Amino acid sequence: MLNLAVIIAFVCIAVALLLNFWRLIRGPSLPDRILALDTMYINTVALLVLFGIYQGLTVFFEAALIIALMGFVSTVALCKYLLRGDIIE
Repeated sequence: MLNLAVIIAFVCIAVALLLNFWRLIRGPSLPDRILALDTMYINTVALLVLFGIYQGLTVFFEAALIIALMGFVSTVALCKYLLRGDIIE
């Protein structure tokens, strides 16, 4: 039963990832694209966690943690660049 739930969740999050990619390409403004990229990081972390549960391996949880950290830092850097025009000031 757990395997079926993980597979269904995997498909739903994969569809959400594809829709976020569509928003990243077709976004009308730069903040929309930054938000789509941030949401793609979150969906990627969720996919890695689900795949780790499905496979029973802990290495995917560590990879998800690293991607979440990189996603947070890159979102902050992009927003700071959008607001000020410079990242380090």
